[in-house]
Amino acid sequence: MTETRKSPLTGVLFALLGFALFSTHDVVIKFLGSDYASFQILFFSVLLGFPFATLMLMGDRSEGTLRPANPRWVTVRTVAGVVTGISAFYAFSVLPLAQVYAFIFAAPLIITVLSIPILKEKVGVHRWAAVVLGLIGVLIVLRPGAEPLTLGHIAGLTAAVGSAVVSVVTRKVGRTERSAVLMLYPMMANVILMACLLPFIYKPLPVEHLGLLAVMSFLGFSGGLCIIAAYRYADAAMVAPMQYSQIIWGAAFGYLIFQEVPDQATGLGAAVIICAGVYVVIRESFGGKSENTPVLRTRTRAGAASSPNIGAALRSRGDRVLPGHEALAKKGKGN
Repeated sequence: MTETRKSPLTGVLFALLGFALFSTHDVVIKFLGSDYASFQILFFSVLLGFPFATLMLMGDRSEGTLRPANPRWVTVRTVAGVVTGISAFYAFSVLPLAQVYAFIFAAPLIITVLSIPILKEKVGVHRWAAVVLGLIGVLIVLRPGAEPLTLGHIAGLTAAVGSAVVSVVTRKVGRTERSAVLMLYPMMANVILMACLLPFIYKPLPVEHLGLLAVMSFLGFSGGLCIIAAYRYADAAMVAPMQYSQIIWGAAFGYLIFQEVPDQATGLGAAVIICAGVYVVIRESFGGKSENTPVLRTRTRAGAASSPNIGAALRSRGDRVLPGHEALAKKGKGN
């Protein structure tokens, strides 16, 4: 087991860098999405991500085969991962970046709800209030009745739900399932399914666009490494809220590259969702009575199908649980 000395500032800086790289990854999706179907972009991005995933798995110290120990839950997680990838890639292609992030930021709140039937978690009135507040934020972004509900909006919400399912199932089976299974099954499913669809939507790729896809896969890999480093240096309570920095990058990239100006409703709704999500993190870290802390104990990055599962990667590297996390780990052994 490796041991890393705690350095909260270093962890936060790694997290900010990682989420900045993820946001740049999403910019490439949006840029290519104007010319190519989301299925084609997803196929090549995941395919080109296999070498990076292989590098991460070379450090897997666990013994066993690629046969899942929990086949039903692995199937659920794999299907949810495929749906999340398709939905997120399409949403980034057709919606403003900041608006997609607003939807994805609702994932921790959905995780809180899903933890009740899947993890048998007891959710108190405070976290329920945060979930309701987050729902209000989503409605502010959607503006039902004032703006038409498009397929892009549905895709953004579906990506949030799908990533929440992936996260909760990862939390449920992560201690008994090999990292290789958790990382490779969704990637293999994405490649196989997208390959079946490719003949119907394929559009020839010039060399420069193929190069962008390779860059996108590298950005997803590099961002994942940064988040892994962040969790090794700092407590999850400090790292998790850093994901919300993506709204800044989304607004900046959207304005500078795609001439997108986030409207007031998107800004207000995103602020409400972020406040609700941060409250859930704080509640689980310091004041809550959570047995499993499903948000903090799940490190999957929502919306990046070409980025390997961060939680699985941490397990494959054999990272020691940081001081302050031991109690959470002990509480979760029965699940």
